[in-house]
Parts: sequence; structure tokens; C-alpha cells
Amino acid sequence: MLPSWFTVDTPLPTGPMRIAVTAQGVLAAAFTPQEHAALPPGPELRDPAADRRAVAVRTRFDEYFAGRRRDLDLPIDWALTNGVQRTVLQALQAQVGFGRTVSYGELADVSGAFEDGREQRALAARVVGSIIGSNPLSLLVPSHRVVAAGGLGGFGGGAEGMAVKRWLLTLEGCLEPTLDWSAF
Repeated sequence: MLPSWFTVDTPLPTGPMRIAVTAQGVLAAAFTPQEHAALPPGPELRDPAADRRAVAVRTRFDEYFAGRRRDLDLPIDWALTNGVQRTVLQALQAQVGFGRTVSYGELADVSGAFEDGREQRALAARVVGSIIGSNPLSLLVPSHRVVAAGGLGGFGGGAEGMAVKRWLLTLEGCLEPTLDWSAF
């Protein structure tokens, strides 16, 4: 069965997000049109305001962006993930809550998806980086909370994606707010 798509307005630097839902839950969430293009097609919801799934997503996103919600607490359809990818993303979603960050290596460790050993840890951290980059459930599975051991690390979408990561980490209190002088 094809997912149903709708748009949710956000204050993010990338603007609105595209969300796909199924009977099981949220299947995909995309920050940018490029992310959306890489996800499975499906029809647009005819009336998102009348669809309980779309209403729940919009309400919880609005509360999160307004600082009134720390956990989106929405059902997730994991069908676009499998194997180690699913294991790592589920560990991220379950164990790294609002206002916390984790390094790629730490996430590899807590996920339990990789063998122990010093030489394996560096490889596992790189694999986790690739998994985070392929996350089809942006924001719901908080890839923005995964950082490099020595800094922010990367985020899909280049400079625009990094602006989203900084925005979200600032909202969650992981980064100090800064004055944006670009508007002056």
C-alpha cells in the first residue's frame, strides 16, 4: 500500500517538511525536496485537516517547535529501514532524548549492532554516519542529535542541512543561541 503525503509548516531554515503516513504510522519525514524525491511515491492527502494522522503530526510538530513538547511520541512505520540501519535508528530514537547528543561512535556502541574492538569502533562510527545520512524519518528519529566526537559533524543537505542541525540543537538547548546578523 502506498503512503499518503502531506506538508507541515516549520520554522526551520529549510521551510516546510514533507511527511508520509501509513496505517502503521509515520513512514517518512523529509526536510528538503531532494530528500522527498528519494522516498517512495504516494498520493497527496486530500484533506489533511480531516485526517487524524496528519492532525496528530501537525499538532505535535507545532508543540515541539514552540518548545512545549520534548518527544514527538508518534507511531513509526519502520518499513523503509532494515537490518543494522533499523537497529541503529531505533537505538537513536529510544536512547537519545531531547537536549542530549551522542557521537557516532557512542551510538555504534549503544546500538549493539557492531562487534567490540578498537579497530572496529572507527569503522562502526563511519557506518553509523552513513546510516544517519540515510534516515528516512528526519526529526522523528533525531539524526540532528548525532555529532562528531570533536564537534557538530555533518548533516545532509550541505550548508542548509547544517543550518537545520544547528537550529534544532539550539532549540533543544544543546547549543547556545546566537544572534543572526544576516538580517541586518
